[in-house]
Amino acid sequence: MSQPIRLVILITALPGRGQEQIDAYERLAPIVRAEDGCLQYDLHQVSGDPDRFVLIEEWSSKSALAAHDATPHMIEADAASPAFRAGPADVIELVAEPLA
Repeated sequence: MSQPIRLVILITALPGRGQEQIDAYERLAPIVRAEDGCLQYDLHQVSGDPDRFVLIEEWSSKSALAAHDATPHMIEADAASPAFRAGPADVIELVAEPLA
């Protein structure tokens, strides 16, 4: 049985362009959440910084995450994000279980 995949994704928008990140997320979220294997897809704005975000994702398996990454809507979103992002997102994959 495959383990769920948990990701923490750090995103920085260009100065003053955080709302564009929010808008992009709001368009994508319902589509992503409807994908097979999506367990969580939540964007949080960093307190005190309107241009920094943390996206928390959880997928039922590595294959579900791989399928998500290959969807047309994610390919399109990735192509559009450099217009408002300061650089590539920093993707952190967490170990399967929390430490004691």
